Amino acid sequence: MKSAIVLKVAAVAVVAALAGCTDLKPLQAEVDNLKSQVGRLQTDLAAAKSTADSANTAAQSASQAASGAQSAANQALAAAQASQSCCDSTNEKIDRMFRRSISK
Repeated sequence: MKSAIVLKVAAVAVVAALAGCTDLKPLQAEVDNLKSQVGRLQTDLAAAKSTADSANTAAQSASQAASGAQSAANQALAAAQASQSCCDSTNEKIDRMFRRSISK
């Protein structure tokens, strides 16, 4: 009796497995579709990474250019301040000379 029940259950399992096998083709098509999507996404990811790397390189170059410009601006400021100091000193000497000539 037990072996008859086991035999019936096994037969039902075999029939169910065989019936399920007929549905594998649509699943395989979906798997193939997903594989192609993954391939496209990997290509898109590689392109995005390349673009990001290019942008990073451009940003570093711009940062270096800005640093160079800041350095040049600082040098120009120092030169302008030195020139102004010289000009102020010259004006002060001229004022003293006029004061001396007026006081005589």
